[in-house]
Amino acid sequence: MTPRRAPDPLDELTDAIAAFTGHTPRRDARERFARYLELLAQWNRTHDLVGLDKPLDIVRVLFIDSLFFLSLLPARPVRLVDIGAGAGIPGVPLHLVDAGIELTLIESRRKRVSFLSALKRELGLPQMGILEGRAEDVLAQMIEIKGQFDIAVVRAVSPTPRFLTACLEYVAPGGRIILAGPPPTPELPPLPRGFNAEWVTVPYPGGKRRRLFLVVKHGS
Repeated sequence: MTPRRAPDPLDELTDAIAAFTGHTPRRDARERFARYLELLAQWNRTHDLVGLDKPLDIVRVLFIDSLFFLSLLPARPVRLVDIGAGAGIPGVPLHLVDAGIELTLIESRRKRVSFLSALKRELGLPQMGILEGRAEDVLAQMIEIKGQFDIAVVRAVSPTPRFLTACLEYVAPGGRIILAGPPPTPELPPLPRGFNAEWVTVPYPGGKRRRLFLVVKHGS
């Protein structure tokens, strides 16, 4: 009897991309995600980039989870900055599935910046920007970047008032910060005071899973 072939985690990702975008991903996108997965596994052995080691967990918890941001983005083209990008989540998956997303990554930790540089080279993403430093420090060093983005995305940083204020400096008037929130519950967490903010729940298209986001608008 022929043993069953183990399921390919990228098949589940392909289905998710189709669900969120309405079309089957390009072949080169799947190939880039496959290489992304390989690089994460390689670097994670020595640099502890993410707290996951199984390919299926990485696909579900990092790649597919990033796709929930898509429905909150404005019409393309869109200039997007991922603040505290870590291993490139959620910015790189968003850029891979939608060429209309112009991406800049900001990360303060040197090992992760090195990984992002390798990722940029290996995946052939010459237009992807990478800036090293804390959000506040990058602004102080590059004043010309102020207000240059339509959207700032944040996945794994606590939304303190100081951090939100710094993020808003990157966003043009009318733009938004989109922050991944905690698991949805019947009672929503309190909104940050002094900001034009709201909680938004995004469902998985055609599924039961949901994702909670804090959306902070620049301006009234």
